[in-house]
Order: sequence, then C-alpha cells, then structure tokens
Amino acid sequence: MPLLSRAKRKVGRALGSAAMHADAKQTEFCTYLSAILLLGLLANAFLGLWWADPVAALIMVPIIAKEGIEGLQGKACDECSR
Repeated sequence: MPLLSRAKRKVGRALGSAAMHADAKQTEFCTYLSAILLLGLLANAFLGLWWADPVAALIMVPIIAKEGIEGLQGKACDECSR
C-alpha cells in the first residue's frame, strides 16, 4: 500500500490531477488502518490477547470519524488542492 500510494502521488503530480492526489491520500489512509488491524490480529494470534483485535478496532474509530467528517465538510488535503 505505501508503494501504491507513492506511485499514485507521483502520477497525480505529473498529471496535475486533484483526484489522483485524493486517491493517493485515501490509499495512505488505508495503509494506516491495515497496520492497526494487523497489529491487533497478531497480538491476538501470537500473544493470546483476545481483546487486542477489538481494541485495534476502537483505535480506528476516531481516525475513520475524522476522515468522514472532513469528507462531508468538503475539506481537501493540502496536496489535493494543488
């Protein structure tokens, strides 16, 4: 995901495309969520911490809510408006 995000950002710059910049930002956001999920699942599987996966989900809630609220308000990322 990080490589894909970087490639999308590069293409967005080359094309001057705000849509591609926004897509790169979304892919980057997905990377963070995937990392949090993976940590929770690994802690559950290897350390036997049954509560790690639900805690990981709760950590994601404010991140997702912030992105959702900004999307509803029409706020764009700094790179997207270039």
